[in-house]
Amino acid sequence: MSYDNNAYYAPPPASAPNNSTAIISLIAGILGLTLLPTIGSIAAVITGSMAKKEIQQSGGMQGGMGMAQAGLVLGWIGIILFIIALCGVGAFILLTGGIAFLSLGEYNSILPLLPMI
Repeated sequence: MSYDNNAYYAPPPASAPNNSTAIISLIAGILGLTLLPTIGSIAAVITGSMAKKEIQQSGGMQGGMGMAQAGLVLGWIGIILFIIALCGVGAFILLTGGIAFLSLGEYNSILPLLPMI
């Protein structure tokens, strides 16, 4: 079996380099759900939006749209989970604070807050 040394094989098409802001967005989104809950999520949303805009304006010269979108989604999930946790803590404080007032017999201080029955 002989090989033709003159055969030309085309190299695979070069893919566009990934946008560095998209990579930062994905990393911040992952950190926003693990180590840096609020700050990482906010950074992921900001950098994800910036990366998507940069990639669209590059006209195909930059890649990483999937990473930018993933960072953006992870950032919003982190922000929503933070808001839910904040509401849960607030409800816990309100409920336990109200029970503490009632158990101490401090009815006069909470009467304006109760509906008239």
